[in-house]
Amino acid sequence: MSPLLLSVLLSLVSAVAYAAAAIVQERVAASAAGPRYAPLRSPAWWVSVLLNGLGATLHVVALAYGPLSLVQPLGALTIVFALPMAALFVGRRAGRRAWRGALMATVGLAGLLSLTNGSDTQSLADGERWLLAAGTSAVVAVLFTVAHLVGRSVLRSVILAAAAGVSFGMASVFTKSVAEEWTSGAPLAEWTGLLVLSALAVTGLLLSQASYRGAGLAAPLATVTVVNPVVAAAVGLTLFGESFRYGTAGTVAALICGAVAAGGLVQLTLDRMTVPPEALSVSSESSESSATAGSAGSDGDAPRPEVGQRVDVGAVPGTRPYLEVEMRSRAVAGRP
Repeated sequence: MSPLLLSVLLSLVSAVAYAAAAIVQERVAASAAGPRYAPLRSPAWWVSVLLNGLGATLHVVALAYGPLSLVQPLGALTIVFALPMAALFVGRRAGRRAWRGALMATVGLAGLLSLTNGSDTQSLADGERWLLAAGTSAVVAVLFTVAHLVGRSVLRSVILAAAAGVSFGMASVFTKSVAEEWTSGAPLAEWTGLLVLSALAVTGLLLSQASYRGAGLAAPLATVTVVNPVVAAAVGLTLFGESFRYGTAGTVAALICGAVAAGGLVQLTLDRMTVPPEALSVSSESSESSATAGSAGSDGDAPRPEVGQRVDVGAVPGTRPYLEVEMRSRAVAGRP
């Protein structure tokens, strides 16, 4: 097997591992009533951690056998693999808008990464490293605060996923910096960079876990998948001396690819925020049938449900992409 083919195979398996980890994380977030950020008592969550580690390891090995311009775009296939895998293994199917958003995000990200030229890069000085660490901490803290001020659960999850993507992207930057400066003669000379790298990786993992609660799989995963390499590429362009291929034309093409990827994220977010018309019609029919049954079984003078009246909400087994709640007054329910 040629090194190039081996690199492609490793990149695809890495994307599958990342997709499987995201599916497990989403299922843990949907079923667990425990901690939002670190469900340490959940064996499934530790499985997702191992899958993420496997994906990262395979990605690094793929970079050893193939060029960055090939391996990085293939990593964007994570979201494309995740949707059919979720439908196959956990029965969660994606609609047309979700697929359209996933494909837009993947194509835009792959195009953006393929246009990035990583040759003749520069290393970071110690002052630049600490400045990056402080700036990253500030950005993550702001996103974390904004996420908890947002009322909509989907938007909160997307913002948390963006914070996770920033953490992962900067972890990649520090990985590159430490790898360039590391020597076998002084293996612990880069201990500060390793410490910052570990903190960023753990922060990204915990934030990504929290982002799956209340937003499903596609929108948070796509946000992390896009924000992570975009942040790393932005730092590479500004601090490592990297550039876009093909000069001005490549820069314009990269901007278009970025806009396509951003449009895909918007599509995925709207897909989670919009209730399909059929769900609303089913809810209306259910409410009408309940009201008819209640009036038939009660006297003509029986009081009707009042606005603001206390209601009984039954338990809904399992998880549903859209929660339908039937509201009945105490009188209709047969209670005094």
